[in-house]
Amino acid sequence: QVQLVESGGGLVQPGGSLRLSCVGSGFIFSRYRMTWYRQAPGKERELVAAIGSNGGSTTYADSVKGRFTISRDNAKNTVYLQMNNLKPEDTAVYYCKADRSSLGMFYWGKGSLVTVSS
Repeated sequence: QVQLVESGGGLVQPGGSLRLSCVGSGFIFSRYRMTWYRQAPGKERELVAAIGSNGGSTTYADSVKGRFTISRDNAKNTVYLQMNNLKPEDTAVYYCKADRSSLGMFYWGKGSLVTVSS
């Protein structure tokens, strides 16, 4: 059974940091591109950051460049999102996605809520 489980969300003050983790199981994690998305209330889901299957390439939304860092540990089937200098506009549910587009296969986690507020 395929699973993606996010953790690490919570309430943080503006300027603070959080690290999200997403653990995959039931599929060959190291063969999948991993992406973090987020969805704020009343808004569409948006791509935050992505990392290639071997960790060699990364992509970031302009709104998080210089503040967020995506990384992965294929030995632990885990992808991370380090979020620094958080802003209220970063408040959203954060989802991880495993993507193997060449085979038309993708999986979603259930999300982790991040709230940035004083």
